[in-house]
Amino acid sequence: MRGVVFDGERVRVVDDLEVREPGPGEVRVAVSAAGLCHSDLSVVDGTIPFPVPVVLGHEGAGVVEAVGEGVTHVRPGDHVALSTLANCGACADCDRGRPTMCRSAIGRPGRPFTRDGRSLYQFASNSAFAERTVVRAVQAVRIPKDIPLPSAALIGCGVVTGVGAALNRARVDRGDSVLVIGTGGIGLNVLQGARIAGALRIVAVDANPDKEAVARRFGATHFLTSTDGVRDILPTGADHAFECVGRVDLIRQAVDLLDRHGQAVLLGVPPATAEASFQVSSMYLDKSILGCRYGSSRPQRDIALYADLYREGRLLLDELVTATYPVEDFEKAAQDAREGRVARGVLTF
Repeated sequence: MRGVVFDGERVRVVDDLEVREPGPGEVRVAVSAAGLCHSDLSVVDGTIPFPVPVVLGHEGAGVVEAVGEGVTHVRPGDHVALSTLANCGACADCDRGRPTMCRSAIGRPGRPFTRDGRSLYQFASNSAFAERTVVRAVQAVRIPKDIPLPSAALIGCGVVTGVGAALNRARVDRGDSVLVIGTGGIGLNVLQGARIAGALRIVAVDANPDKEAVARRFGATHFLTSTDGVRDILPTGADHAFECVGRVDLIRQAVDLLDRHGQAVLLGVPPATAEASFQVSSMYLDKSILGCRYGSSRPQRDIALYADLYREGRLLLDELVTATYPVEDFEKAAQDAREGRVARGVLTF
């Protein structure tokens, strides 16, 4: 079968991958579509350290082909969106409703794939850039069959992360002010999360002026090409500032532009050893800097919720899909993503 493999030096689309049968508590999914997220490219450029060789991809949707022993919530033929959280469901964090903090979900990557007799790693417990993948049952979330799979694919990472950051982590409330720095796939979903939450003023910042129209469509009430004009719109600062680029200078700007009791939420991924600074005295006005993993989500609940919001016309999915590419055109999709020509490119099988 076909898949996108990174061997530590180059990325190749291969056609001789094999994946094992699902074991107890696992599901094999025929992947129909998978979004190309910057996290995949961060593995290739070394920003995210990961063992190789690895099958890339982590934002996918498809059709259940087979289930292992004990799996009852999905069955062959069901349409599913894939989560990256292979959480155990039984530890203290899972029991508290914090599956993103489960040690099993942050643990060693599995190796369900083989090629030429050699095992390959699975990226983010998912590897959606393959015609078939095997995931833990908790990662397969059933969705209605009337949702187009290229759109549904984006729920499992970009939507869960961005919308979840606004609703679950920051808990944006009605009337709040929101600053979103960076309007790529994650930033756009933060914008619509803030809109859904009822934020009054939502300021989007992106260096590319061509992104204004789509930012406003997703919920921005104002658009700037730098943070210089934020204080003109929010004189006392923002209640919530989301950094969605992964640059330490922008993290500092997010912190500096907070109002009293404001919170900066970090979503971009800088290099693993990057350090950011802030003025300590500014934090004594009850300000907070928050990390956020995977939108602080509970995927079985949140993915199903976002699917329902899409069907009601309240959450945008189709508009996120800027372009689709056959998996063989991975390099073109990656180049378009690097150059900011797409909100999300989607690979199809």
